Amino acid sequence: MTITEKAIELKNGQAVILRSPEPQDAAAICEHRKITSAETYFMARYPEEMEHGEEDIKEWLLSRGEDPRDFGISAFWNGRLIADCGVEKLRSHIKYRHRGCFGISIQREFWGQGLGSAMLAEAIHTARENGFEQLELGVFADNPRAIHIYQKAGFQKVGVQPRAFRLKDGSYRDEIQMVLFL
Repeated sequence: MTITEKAIELKNGQAVILRSPEPQDAAAICEHRKITSAETYFMARYPEEMEHGEEDIKEWLLSRGEDPRDFGISAFWNGRLIADCGVEKLRSHIKYRHRGCFGISIQREFWGQGLGSAMLAEAIHTARENGFEQLELGVFADNPRAIHIYQKAGFQKVGVQPRAFRLKDGSYRDEIQMVLFL
């Protein structure tokens, strides 16, 4: 599914464009994922674990654009991709079709500017319109900023997966599972 372009203003007055990522954005998405994975351990992967190259991302964007329910929203500042989020069905099986999974990544220099909240609000609105009945996500238990944003949007904590993530230094982090009933 394709999201119509929308302009928003960040808290610092900067203008940002929200829109669906397109196949020609594949290189920018790859670069964005490397950047955000290097800036914080709150991402699911380390930069060197990038599984999908530019061609893989192009194909994925084409297939997601044709899907009537799954979608992505990317944020562009002065033409540069600075944030990315998406909602995808958990599985295609009938018993799962009401559930959507949400994920987001924002480059550190744009944290605290309201971008995450704006993208989350747009994702919730679109997920509801697309027939999802609930959105689900997992978040590092020691990421209070993200947890606060999700709770502010109506997500509820529904569980904790202990030691869900093992970092390079050998330490573990729990993952909080959250859900928003649409």
